[in-house]
Amino acid sequence: MPGLGTIMNCAAIVVGSLIGVVLKRGLPEKWQQTMMSGIALCIVVIGLQMAMKTNNIIITIISLVIGAMLGEGIDIEQKMNRLGDWVGGKVAKGDASVAAKIAEGFVNASILFCTGAMAIVGSIQDGILADHTTLFAKGTLDGIISLILAANVGIGVMLSAISVGIYQGSITALAGVVEPYVTPQILAEVTASGGVMIMAIGTNMLNVTKIRIANLLPGMIPAAILAMYF
Repeated sequence: MPGLGTIMNCAAIVVGSLIGVVLKRGLPEKWQQTMMSGIALCIVVIGLQMAMKTNNIIITIISLVIGAMLGEGIDIEQKMNRLGDWVGGKVAKGDASVAAKIAEGFVNASILFCTGAMAIVGSIQDGILADHTTLFAKGTLDGIISLILAANVGIGVMLSAISVGIYQGSITALAGVVEPYVTPQILAEVTASGGVMIMAIGTNMLNVTKIRIANLLPGMIPAAILAMYF
């Protein structure tokens, strides 16, 4: 059944997040802080590995510059934060600090789970061949990461299942149209641009930077277009 891979991926995120939230209650504060730092460093490494897939660093640079201009113009970060704050407000019952934490988990996890080649290739395979193998593998990884993240930043991570469902579901629905244009070169440059953003998630978590990562997301579109010609 086309779409089953994305459904299972979203379910893995929800289950992993719920388990992480339960585990969080039994962890001392200093343990959570140290674990968070370790997770952040691993996220930086994951992003670096993805960024190194580029065949032309100039494409990555130009893509991120164009993406930043588009993202800041639309202010994607603010809109995602508003959504996270609204849901967080409902969950936290008016506690602003908890709502902000939920919004942070939602934004960071959405970017982490939606960028990368597995989401694109797996969704196309799911739509055209009803082959769920790649998305099942991605779902397993996302579920484990959700557990660890939610144990540190809370229930907001679970909300990223909505983003994953919309993003991968759209690619699956349009798989027949998208598939001919998704070449290895395009995948490499889109993955590299996404990798830089994932590195930024890690540095933000370490309080080294305060990058509005969601406003860089449009950069994956010019990365794909530029890869067609260079």
